Amino acid sequence: MTDTPGEPQPPAANPARSHETIVVLDFGAQYSMLIARRIRELNTYCELIPWDAPAERIAGLDVRGFIFSGGPSSVYDEAAPMAPQWVYDSGKPILGICYGMQLLAHQLGGRVGPGAEREFGPASITRSTPAALLEGLPDSVEVWMSHGDRLEELPPGFVSVAHSGNSPYAVMADPARGYYGLQFHPEVVHTPRGKDMLRNFVRNVCHCKGGWTAGNFIDETVAAIREQVGDGRVICGLSGGVDSAVAAALVHRAIGDQLVCIFVDNGLLRSGEAEEVVTTFRRNMHINLVHVEAENKFLAQLAEVTNPETKRIRIGNTFVRIFEEESRAIEDARFLCQGTLYPDVIESGSHGKGAQVIKTHHNVGGLPPDMKLGLVEPLRYLFKDEVRRIGEALGLPEEMVWRHPFPGPGLAIRCIGEVTKEKLDILRRADRIVMDEVRDAGLYRDIWQTFAVLTDTKTVGVQGDYRTYGYACAIRAVVADDAMTADWARLPHELLARISNRIVNEVHGINRVVYDITPKPPGTIEWE
Repeated sequence: MTDTPGEPQPPAANPARSHETIVVLDFGAQYSMLIARRIRELNTYCELIPWDAPAERIAGLDVRGFIFSGGPSSVYDEAAPMAPQWVYDSGKPILGICYGMQLLAHQLGGRVGPGAEREFGPASITRSTPAALLEGLPDSVEVWMSHGDRLEELPPGFVSVAHSGNSPYAVMADPARGYYGLQFHPEVVHTPRGKDMLRNFVRNVCHCKGGWTAGNFIDETVAAIREQVGDGRVICGLSGGVDSAVAAALVHRAIGDQLVCIFVDNGLLRSGEAEEVVTTFRRNMHINLVHVEAENKFLAQLAEVTNPETKRIRIGNTFVRIFEEESRAIEDARFLCQGTLYPDVIESGSHGKGAQVIKTHHNVGGLPPDMKLGLVEPLRYLFKDEVRRIGEALGLPEEMVWRHPFPGPGLAIRCIGEVTKEKLDILRRADRIVMDEVRDAGLYRDIWQTFAVLTDTKTVGVQGDYRTYGYACAIRAVVADDAMTADWARLPHELLARISNRIVNEVHGINRVVYDITPKPPGTIEWE
């Protein structure tokens, strides 16, 4: 490969866009992404777009209906987000959730007002009239409320379907137009029959048949990769995690020996991970793998860096530079394959105008603008659970498919403050103890993610007859359906005691262990 880019490469088409699609308009709710996941679980493709996106944003999609998400605003706020007119002009069914319901009512001539009291948490709704949205459900259903305003007057054409103690219009419907509103959140697990309501909207109102499956995703994605790549060669940056593994397997199925995987040992991996990656990919996947040992290059880039965003960007840039350097020895290498996921895109603020950047993912916001390789991102529109189903369908080994998520920047963002080899070695030993104990307790598959964090705080301790001044180590374990929301795992106290005892006794440099019990939100899963 030369230093100058060749002809511009065509972007990869998203094969899922040819399927029946539900579009979620995001009005700023913390659960917006969860709505999209729930629709995907119904074997129906779904995309999340900003509330102010132009109609061109959905060009090419086979849109069967829209969902308005919740949000923190009041419809009467001066800068309250509003649904664009083109959505109503489409003639497609609409489901409004919480703020989305209030907005639907407000824009169609109803009246919204402040509730007598804020309704947050569990509530019971009672059906007052039959409706397609509640078909098959009992007359009384438990739901999860989270709102201050409530609907005071229905828009013309709507009828009340159900009420709660604080909401006279907990569910509203205009069956003639296919418009429905829910004052509560059907997407959360705290609404036990919420998925049935969403299924009723998707199947009975939008008439989607549910043909989006792992099998046809694989077939269609393989075809799309072949069309994008042509006779060019693809370099895949392997990290050892499930995302890059599944991405590599998809590309390998599409183009075979045109794929060359490059595994960069950045010195930021967990104990024994580099050796495991090399063995697994060469033995199980029979893929041409180039192993690059680059620990010194990464540590040099991270010297004296304490800002987590700077860490992510420098690590991302260094990855890409090494990929480009290695690609020069590969004839006709024109593409870089990455395991970018949909939550990565959303958290990096890349899904539309006004999106909030939570943190930059190295494979989304950390790529240099002058990168000469075209991008192949076969998983860009998938959630983690969908990636695992694809991995199983591709025949990848269980230990690879169900491996806990590991961040692209590796241990650099679990080593708070400046990253040094000494601190990384301390963290690796502590992290290995955490993983071994969780596996031995039989809890590995029950936990979404667990790991150790080496804080930048030192504390006084007493070990033996001596005073110590060592690092405080934090343990993080969360349960989740995806990475967008998570709760801290209620690990048995006996397990936490074993982990703490082993770390302070076996890892020189740590004299205190704490357990992080912060959910997401308000925290993130990683500390940086």
